[in-house]
Amino acid sequence: MAPTQFVSAYKQLQQAFSARPSDPKKCASLLASLKIALSELGLLVPMGEASLEDMVMARDVLEIGAFFSIRSRDIPSFDRYYSQLQTYYNDYKCVPYTVLPPSPREYPIRGLYLIRLLTQNRIADFHTTLESLPLAADSLTANPYIQHPVNLERWLMEGSYSKVWKAREEAPAEEYRFFVDSLMETIRNEIASCEEAAYESLPLKDAGTLLFFTSQSELLSFAKQRGWQVNLTAGTITFAKKGEEKIEIPKEKLIAANLALARELEQIV
Repeated sequence: MAPTQFVSAYKQLQQAFSARPSDPKKCASLLASLKIALSELGLLVPMGEASLEDMVMARDVLEIGAFFSIRSRDIPSFDRYYSQLQTYYNDYKCVPYTVLPPSPREYPIRGLYLIRLLTQNRIADFHTTLESLPLAADSLTANPYIQHPVNLERWLMEGSYSKVWKAREEAPAEEYRFFVDSLMETIRNEIASCEEAAYESLPLKDAGTLLFFTSQSELLSFAKQRGWQVNLTAGTITFAKKGEEKIEIPKEKLIAANLALARELEQIV
């Protein structure tokens, strides 16, 4: 792709991504072409020889790709875009490299990655990534894109699941809600396992409240996945109980072994 074609495709991508509603097919097609062009132009992993303008455009393409991946529910793609952006975010903020101007998308993307780590229960990686951010501690707490995942992590550790649920509506960007929903799926399964162990049955309403469902249809779908029995007439859910494993004890062998041991002890004495 020639430089002029690259600039044209870049502008088309900006328009397609910013449109409301956006054009997913066009975005996907343009991103595929532009990533090949970035590789050909040496901008996918820049070595410091490109112009400032080209590097800013390349960073924009990768950032749009990261957001588009979340909107498309393609999380492995988001991970790849995040990895590729690290060179732009970390290396090109100081000499001897070209110093890039700050990107308004940088911390929204960094915040998304932090929540991504929470969905994988990678708490150690979460704290390592948080500590490596190029911001002072007071600046981090003032940044809404970073404060949101920090709060989520604290509430998860506290078991304050209702706060995690409410955080979905307080997300600083639309893409954050996808990962909060993923967290809630994990939380629901943990709560469901506790319910199965603690109760034989529960009223539908109570079960829905405990699992943070806002509609009965969502609860019924979840119950079906868990193998629960639902009685709509009585308004109850009966939890599937795992049958107790029967362990067969080899009585005759144990008796024979004990007798043999007793004989040997008598001979020793």
